[in-house]
Amino acid sequence: MKTARILKLSTLCLALTFIAGAIVIYPERYINSCFQGFALWAECVLPSLFPFMVITLIFIKTGIAEKASLPLKKVTGLFSLPPAAAVCFIMSIFSGYPAGTRIVAEFYDSGCFSSSDCKKLSALCSTSGPLFIIGSVGVKMFGDKSAGWKILAAHIIAVLSVGLILSLLIKRGETREYRRAPADKNVLYNSFYSAVISVAVAGGFIAFFCTAGQIIADFNVLFPLEKLLSLFTDEASARAVCRGLTEATAGCRSLSETDGKLTLPFTGFVITFGGISILMQQLGYLLKTKVGAAYFISVKFLQGLICFLLLLPFAL
Repeated sequence: MKTARILKLSTLCLALTFIAGAIVIYPERYINSCFQGFALWAECVLPSLFPFMVITLIFIKTGIAEKASLPLKKVTGLFSLPPAAAVCFIMSIFSGYPAGTRIVAEFYDSGCFSSSDCKKLSALCSTSGPLFIIGSVGVKMFGDKSAGWKILAAHIIAVLSVGLILSLLIKRGETREYRRAPADKNVLYNSFYSAVISVAVAGGFIAFFCTAGQIIADFNVLFPLEKLLSLFTDEASARAVCRGLTEATAGCRSLSETDGKLTLPFTGFVITFGGISILMQQLGYLLKTKVGAAYFISVKFLQGLICFLLLLPFAL
Protein backbone atom coordinates (compact mmCIF):
# COMPACT_ATOMS: atom_id res chain seq x y z
CA MET A 1 0.00 0.00 0.00
CA LYS A 2 2.84 2.37 0.87
CA THR A 3 4.58 1.69 -2.48
CA ALA A 4 1.34 2.30 -4.39
CA ARG A 5 0.82 5.60 -2.56
CA ILE A 6 4.38 6.72 -3.31
CA LEU A 7 3.88 5.81 -6.98
CA LYS A 8 0.63 7.81 -7.16
CA LEU A 9 2.19 10.86 -5.51
CA SER A 10 5.26 10.64 -7.76
CA THR A 11 3.08 10.45 -10.88
CA LEU A 12 1.00 13.41 -9.70
CA CYS A 13 4.14 15.41 -8.91
CA LEU A 14 5.61 14.72 -12.37
CA ALA A 15 2.35 15.66 -14.11
CA LEU A 16 2.01 18.94 -12.19
CA THR A 17 5.69 19.78 -12.75
CA PHE A 18 5.23 19.13 -16.48
CA ILE A 19 2.20 21.45 -16.65
CA ALA A 20 3.91 24.16 -14.58
CA GLY A 21 7.04 23.94 -16.76
CA ALA A 22 5.02 24.30 -19.97
CA ILE A 23 3.28 27.41 -18.59
CA VAL A 24 6.63 28.96 -17.60
CA ILE A 25 8.16 28.24 -21.04
CA TYR A 26 5.14 29.36 -23.09
CA PRO A 27 3.26 31.81 -20.81
CA GLU A 28 1.69 33.78 -23.67
CA ARG A 29 -0.04 30.63 -24.98
CA TYR A 30 -1.20 29.00 -21.77
CA ILE A 31 -2.25 32.14 -19.90
CA ASN A 32 -4.60 32.71 -22.81
CA SER A 33 -5.82 29.09 -22.54
CA CYS A 34 -6.63 29.69 -18.87
CA PHE A 35 -8.53 32.86 -19.77
CA GLN A 36 -10.45 30.96 -22.45
CA GLY A 37 -11.37 28.36 -19.84
CA PHE A 38 -12.89 31.01 -17.59
CA ALA A 39 -14.66 32.56 -20.59
CA LEU A 40 -16.10 29.15 -21.49
CA TRP A 41 -17.28 28.72 -17.90
CA ALA A 42 -18.90 32.17 -17.84
CA GLU A 43 -20.62 31.65 -21.20
CA CYS A 44 -21.73 28.02 -21.05
CA VAL A 45 -21.61 26.68 -17.48
CA LEU A 46 -22.38 29.54 -15.09
CA PRO A 47 -25.82 30.42 -16.56
CA SER A 48 -26.92 26.78 -16.64
CA LEU A 49 -25.55 25.69 -13.25
CA PHE A 50 -25.92 28.56 -10.79
CA PRO A 51 -29.74 29.11 -10.71
CA PHE A 52 -30.52 25.43 -10.20
CA MET A 53 -27.72 25.04 -7.65
CA VAL A 54 -29.40 27.76 -5.53
CA ILE A 55 -32.83 26.12 -5.90
CA THR A 56 -31.64 22.64 -4.94
CA LEU A 57 -29.75 23.93 -1.89
CA ILE A 58 -32.86 25.80 -0.69
CA PHE A 59 -34.92 22.61 -1.11
CA ILE A 60 -32.41 20.60 0.93
CA LYS A 61 -31.80 23.20 3.67
CA THR A 62 -35.52 23.84 4.23
CA GLY A 63 -36.34 20.11 4.35
CA ILE A 64 -38.63 20.33 1.32
CA ALA A 65 -36.62 17.70 -0.57
CA GLU A 66 -36.84 15.28 2.36
CA LYS A 67 -40.62 15.67 2.67
CA ALA A 68 -41.19 15.46 -1.09
CA SER A 69 -39.43 12.10 -1.17
CA LEU A 70 -41.83 10.35 1.24
CA PRO A 71 -44.63 9.65 -1.31
CA LEU A 72 -42.04 8.01 -3.59
CA LYS A 73 -40.94 5.48 -0.97
CA LYS A 74 -42.68 2.51 -2.66
CA VAL A 75 -41.26 3.36 -6.09
CA THR A 76 -37.68 3.72 -4.89
CA GLY A 77 -38.10 0.58 -2.78
CA LEU A 78 -38.55 -1.48 -5.96
CA PHE A 79 -34.93 -0.67 -6.83
CA SER A 80 -33.63 -1.02 -3.26
CA LEU A 81 -33.05 2.72 -3.12
CA PRO A 82 -33.69 5.11 -0.20
CA PRO A 83 -36.87 7.27 -0.38
CA ALA A 84 -34.96 10.44 -1.29
CA ALA A 85 -33.38 8.81 -4.38
CA ALA A 86 -36.05 9.99 -6.84
CA VAL A 87 -35.88 13.58 -5.61
CA CYS A 88 -32.07 13.48 -5.76
CA PHE A 89 -32.21 12.27 -9.37
CA ILE A 90 -34.71 14.96 -10.41
CA MET A 91 -32.67 17.72 -8.76
CA SER A 92 -29.51 16.33 -10.39
CA ILE A 93 -31.10 16.33 -13.85
CA PHE A 94 -32.18 19.95 -13.57
CA SER A 95 -28.97 21.20 -11.93
CA GLY A 96 -26.24 19.36 -13.85
CA TYR A 97 -22.66 18.49 -12.87
CA PRO A 98 -21.52 18.44 -10.08
CA ALA A 99 -24.73 19.30 -8.20
CA GLY A 100 -26.09 15.74 -8.17
CA THR A 101 -23.11 14.27 -6.36
CA ARG A 102 -23.10 17.20 -3.96
CA ILE A 103 -26.75 16.46 -3.12
CA VAL A 104 -25.88 12.81 -2.46
CA ALA A 105 -23.04 13.90 -0.17
CA GLU A 106 -25.39 16.30 1.69
CA PHE A 107 -27.86 13.47 2.39
CA TYR A 108 -24.97 11.20 3.45
CA ASP A 109 -23.79 13.82 5.93
CA SER A 110 -27.30 14.05 7.39
CA GLY A 111 -27.41 10.27 7.85
CA CYS A 112 -30.17 9.62 5.30
CA PHE A 113 -27.92 7.53 3.03
CA SER A 114 -25.51 4.70 3.76
CA SER A 115 -22.28 4.31 1.77
CA SER A 116 -23.91 1.59 -0.36
CA ASP A 117 -26.82 3.97 -1.09
CA CYS A 118 -24.27 6.54 -2.22
CA LYS A 119 -22.59 3.93 -4.42
CA LYS A 120 -25.88 3.38 -6.24
CA LEU A 121 -26.81 7.04 -6.37
CA SER A 122 -23.39 8.12 -7.61
CA ALA A 123 -24.33 6.36 -10.85
CA LEU A 124 -27.90 7.65 -10.87
CA CYS A 125 -27.32 11.26 -9.85
CA SER A 126 -24.32 12.08 -12.01
CA THR A 127 -25.93 14.01 -14.85
CA SER A 128 -25.52 17.07 -16.97
CA GLY A 129 -28.37 19.59 -17.06
CA PRO A 130 -30.86 20.46 -19.84
CA LEU A 131 -29.79 24.11 -19.97
CA PHE A 132 -26.21 23.08 -20.68
CA ILE A 133 -26.97 20.28 -23.16
CA ILE A 134 -29.78 22.01 -25.06
CA GLY A 135 -28.81 25.66 -24.61
CA SER A 136 -25.02 25.72 -24.41
CA VAL A 137 -24.19 22.67 -26.55
CA GLY A 138 -27.20 22.37 -28.86
CA VAL A 139 -28.00 26.02 -29.56
CA LYS A 140 -24.73 27.90 -28.92
CA MET A 141 -22.17 25.34 -30.09
CA PHE A 142 -23.99 23.29 -32.73
CA GLY A 143 -26.57 25.89 -33.73
CA ASP A 144 -29.16 23.10 -33.65
CA LYS A 145 -31.63 22.81 -30.77
CA SER A 146 -32.78 19.37 -31.92
CA ALA A 147 -29.21 18.06 -31.55
CA GLY A 148 -29.31 19.16 -27.91
CA TRP A 149 -32.60 17.32 -27.33
CA LYS A 150 -31.21 14.13 -28.89
CA ILE A 151 -28.10 14.26 -26.70
CA LEU A 152 -30.19 14.98 -23.58
CA ALA A 153 -32.54 12.04 -24.21
CA ALA A 154 -29.65 9.61 -24.84
CA HIS A 155 -27.79 10.99 -21.80
CA ILE A 156 -30.75 10.45 -19.44
CA ILE A 157 -31.46 6.95 -20.79
CA ALA A 158 -27.80 5.95 -20.41
CA VAL A 159 -27.55 7.26 -16.84
CA LEU A 160 -30.90 5.78 -15.79
CA SER A 161 -30.30 2.35 -17.29
CA VAL A 162 -26.89 1.85 -15.66
CA GLY A 163 -27.97 3.47 -12.40
CA LEU A 164 -31.09 1.35 -11.95
CA ILE A 165 -29.35 -1.91 -12.91
CA LEU A 166 -26.60 -1.23 -10.35
CA SER A 167 -29.28 -0.40 -7.77
CA LEU A 168 -30.72 -3.88 -8.20
CA LEU A 169 -27.32 -5.58 -8.11
CA ILE A 170 -25.81 -3.77 -5.11
CA LYS A 171 -27.24 -4.75 -1.74
CA ARG A 172 -28.55 -1.91 0.34
CA GLY A 173 -26.49 -1.21 3.44
CA GLU A 174 -27.82 -0.15 6.79
CA THR A 175 -28.88 3.47 6.92
CA ARG A 176 -26.69 5.48 9.26
CA GLU A 177 -28.15 7.20 12.26
CA TYR A 178 -30.13 10.16 11.02
CA ARG A 179 -28.94 13.47 12.42
CA ARG A 180 -31.46 16.17 11.67
CA ALA A 181 -29.63 19.45 11.19
CA PRO A 182 -30.80 22.40 13.29
CA ALA A 183 -33.14 24.82 11.55
CA ASP A 184 -31.24 27.26 9.36
CA LYS A 185 -32.41 30.76 10.20
CA ASN A 186 -30.76 32.27 7.12
CA VAL A 187 -31.56 29.73 4.40
CA LEU A 188 -31.53 32.18 1.50
CA TYR A 189 -28.11 33.68 2.24
CA ASN A 190 -26.48 30.36 3.08
CA SER A 191 -27.90 28.72 -0.05
CA PHE A 192 -26.61 31.54 -2.27
CA TYR A 193 -23.24 31.51 -0.52
CA SER A 194 -22.82 27.74 -0.96
CA ALA A 195 -23.94 27.93 -4.58
CA VAL A 196 -21.51 30.75 -5.38
CA ILE A 197 -18.61 28.83 -3.82
CA SER A 198 -19.52 25.61 -5.67
CA VAL A 199 -19.94 27.34 -9.03
CA ALA A 200 -16.71 29.32 -8.57
CA VAL A 201 -14.82 26.10 -7.78
CA ALA A 202 -16.30 24.56 -10.95
CA GLY A 203 -14.94 27.55 -12.89
CA GLY A 204 -11.49 26.96 -11.41
CA PHE A 205 -11.58 23.32 -12.46
CA ILE A 206 -12.61 24.23 -16.01
CA ALA A 207 -9.92 26.91 -16.37
CA PHE A 208 -7.18 24.62 -15.01
CA PHE A 209 -8.12 21.62 -17.12
CA CYS A 210 -8.63 23.76 -20.23
CA THR A 211 -5.02 24.85 -19.77
CA ALA A 212 -3.88 21.28 -19.04
CA GLY A 213 -5.84 20.02 -22.04
CA GLN A 214 -4.13 22.49 -24.35
CA ILE A 215 -0.72 21.45 -23.00
CA ILE A 216 -1.59 17.77 -23.48
CA ALA A 217 -2.67 18.49 -27.06
CA ASP A 218 0.42 20.58 -27.86
CA PHE A 219 2.82 17.93 -26.57
CA ASN A 220 0.84 15.04 -28.15
CA VAL A 221 0.50 13.24 -24.81
CA LEU A 222 -2.60 11.40 -26.07
CA PHE A 223 -1.22 10.78 -29.56
CA PRO A 224 -1.66 6.96 -29.37
CA LEU A 225 -5.31 7.37 -28.39
CA GLU A 226 -5.85 9.94 -31.15
CA LYS A 227 -4.44 7.48 -33.70
CA LEU A 228 -6.70 4.72 -32.38
CA LEU A 229 -9.78 6.96 -32.65
CA SER A 230 -8.68 8.06 -36.12
CA LEU A 231 -9.41 4.51 -37.31
CA PHE A 232 -13.12 5.26 -36.78
CA THR A 233 -13.37 8.99 -37.48
CA ASP A 234 -11.45 11.95 -38.91
CA GLU A 235 -8.35 13.33 -37.16
CA ALA A 236 -10.01 16.59 -36.11
CA SER A 237 -12.81 14.71 -34.31
CA ALA A 238 -10.27 12.36 -32.70
CA ARG A 239 -8.34 15.35 -31.32
CA ALA A 240 -11.57 16.94 -30.09
CA VAL A 241 -12.60 13.77 -28.25
CA CYS A 242 -9.19 13.59 -26.55
CA ARG A 243 -9.63 17.23 -25.56
CA GLY A 244 -13.01 16.33 -24.09
CA LEU A 245 -11.45 13.57 -22.00
CA THR A 246 -9.56 16.32 -20.17
CA GLU A 247 -12.24 19.04 -20.08
CA ALA A 248 -15.72 18.20 -21.37
CA THR A 249 -16.97 21.70 -22.20
CA ALA A 250 -13.89 22.50 -24.29
CA GLY A 251 -14.20 19.09 -25.94
CA CYS A 252 -17.82 19.75 -26.89
CA ARG A 253 -16.87 23.09 -28.42
CA SER A 254 -14.02 21.48 -30.38
CA LEU A 255 -16.36 18.74 -31.63
CA SER A 256 -18.93 21.32 -32.74
CA GLU A 257 -16.25 22.90 -34.95
CA THR A 258 -15.62 19.65 -36.83
CA ASP A 259 -17.77 18.12 -39.57
CA GLY A 260 -17.17 14.46 -38.73
CA LYS A 261 -20.00 11.97 -39.13
CA LEU A 262 -19.69 10.80 -35.51
CA THR A 263 -19.68 14.28 -33.98
CA LEU A 264 -23.07 13.86 -32.26
CA PRO A 265 -22.34 10.43 -30.67
CA PHE A 266 -18.87 11.56 -29.56
CA THR A 267 -20.37 14.68 -27.98
CA GLY A 268 -22.87 12.51 -26.10
CA PHE A 269 -20.03 10.32 -24.85
CA VAL A 270 -17.93 13.31 -23.72
CA ILE A 271 -20.87 14.89 -21.85
CA THR A 272 -21.92 11.64 -20.18
CA PHE A 273 -18.41 10.49 -19.25
CA GLY A 274 -17.55 14.00 -18.08
CA GLY A 275 -13.79 14.15 -18.61
CA ILE A 276 -11.15 14.51 -15.90
CA SER A 277 -12.34 17.98 -14.84
CA ILE A 278 -15.93 16.96 -14.08
CA LEU A 279 -14.92 13.58 -12.66
CA MET A 280 -12.56 15.25 -10.18
CA GLN A 281 -15.24 17.72 -9.12
CA GLN A 282 -17.69 14.90 -8.41
CA LEU A 283 -15.14 12.71 -6.66
CA GLY A 284 -14.39 15.62 -4.35
CA TYR A 285 -17.89 15.10 -2.92
CA LEU A 286 -18.12 11.31 -3.32
CA LEU A 287 -14.86 10.19 -1.70
CA LYS A 288 -16.14 11.12 1.77
CA THR A 289 -19.14 8.83 1.13
CA LYS A 290 -16.66 5.94 0.55
CA VAL A 291 -17.46 5.65 -3.18
CA GLY A 292 -14.24 4.49 -4.87
CA ALA A 293 -12.72 6.46 -7.74
CA ALA A 294 -12.14 3.36 -9.92
CA TYR A 295 -15.76 2.26 -9.50
CA PHE A 296 -17.18 5.69 -10.30
CA ILE A 297 -14.95 6.28 -13.36
CA SER A 298 -15.85 2.82 -14.71
CA VAL A 299 -19.56 3.55 -14.29
CA LYS A 300 -19.25 6.89 -16.09
CA PHE A 301 -17.33 5.28 -18.96
CA LEU A 302 -20.06 2.65 -19.35
CA GLN A 303 -22.77 5.32 -19.33
CA GLY A 304 -20.81 7.34 -21.91
CA LEU A 305 -20.48 4.28 -24.14
CA ILE A 306 -24.23 3.58 -23.97
CA CYS A 307 -24.98 7.23 -24.80
CA PHE A 308 -22.63 6.97 -27.80
CA LEU A 309 -24.42 3.85 -29.07
CA LEU A 310 -27.86 5.43 -28.60
CA LEU A 311 -26.82 8.42 -30.72
CA LEU A 312 -25.04 6.34 -33.36
CA PRO A 313 -28.17 5.83 -35.57
CA PHE A 314 -28.46 9.62 -36.01
CA ALA A 315 -24.93 9.69 -37.44
CA LEU A 316 -25.30 6.83 -39.94
